[in-house]
Amino acid sequence: MSKKHIVVLTGAGISQESGIKTFRDSNGLWENHDIMEVASPEGFRSNPELVLNFYNLRRRQLQEVEPNAAHLFLAELEKHYDVSVVTQNVDDLHERAGSSHIIHLHGELKKARSVADEYTTYDHPGDLNLGDLAPDGHQLRPHIVWFGEAVPEMSRAMEVTRKADILLIIGTSMQVYPAAGLIDFVDSNVPIYIVDPEKVPQSGNSRVTHIQEKAVKGCEKLREILLKE
Repeated sequence: MSKKHIVVLTGAGISQESGIKTFRDSNGLWENHDIMEVASPEGFRSNPELVLNFYNLRRRQLQEVEPNAAHLFLAELEKHYDVSVVTQNVDDLHERAGSSHIIHLHGELKKARSVADEYTTYDHPGDLNLGDLAPDGHQLRPHIVWFGEAVPEMSRAMEVTRKADILLIIGTSMQVYPAAGLIDFVDSNVPIYIVDPEKVPQSGNSRVTHIQEKAVKGCEKLREILLKE
């Protein structure tokens, strides 16, 4: 008998418990920078060195953190289910925890691409500097989907979500589009489990189970539900 298919949508909340800062703090700044200065094509054109350094710092921080129990739980689920992780996070903590099938909606911090080619990516775990060129001769930039840019992996995420038997939403408020729209692609009979310490708009839906906890504690409760056999 084939395994049931679990699709997991993850956001900043799952990585925050590993020590990774969420993308913006309460005043809308990230390390004292306006988000549009460091996460938009216009910001990169205006001050590429600032943007490259911003992501270099984030890349270095990634070397100092480890997957937490929530990441490890999702990898463990593969023993019992067919699991697809669709993440808004740009870190590699899902990979390091052992998850096999991961779609990065917003890009990957440890990859780079040419400013002239959004489809070809290169592994680049170290610092990225002005003058670092892609094989096509153009400047390398972070492989991050910035504000105002298309989300190339969205169609694949929609296709995977359509095939879900169970949907898990962990560490994301589901307020950032187009990712937030993925919840609309599951069949009407698919159970949905949302792990989030805050109230969620979907909690009034009869097929939604809201576990009002942070990611690690919430995944302990998901373990009881999904691995009770």
